Amino acid sequence: MNVEVKTVDDSKIIVVPKRFDAYTANSVEEELTRLIGEGTRKIVCDFSQTDYLASAGLRVLIAASKNLQRANGKMVLCSIKAYVLEVFEISGLNKIFKIFGSVDAALQDLKQVV
Repeated sequence: MNVEVKTVDDSKIIVVPKRFDAYTANSVEEELTRLIGEGTRKIVCDFSQTDYLASAGLRVLIAASKNLQRANGKMVLCSIKAYVLEVFEISGLNKIFKIFGSVDAALQDLKQVV
């Protein structure tokens, strides 16, 4: 499965698949790992198309965020639908990740990262 990646200035936007579960988590993880390995330090995960989020998806996000922090980077999330946001709230990860209403707002936040 191909994961859509967009570039805006020095930030990368990952378009999270419709279902972010055990079947798609590996593809997203590979793409995030590749981007971080190539030196990307600013990543937005765009959930505008995501209807389902499983624990495998959460694991990928946590691991990528930790790797990015070690590299002095930052990952933010955006455009999360209400029922997917519930998964973040139930897991408490909405307190760990910065979540924005739009890609533009997320990119604006990343401008502060050097």
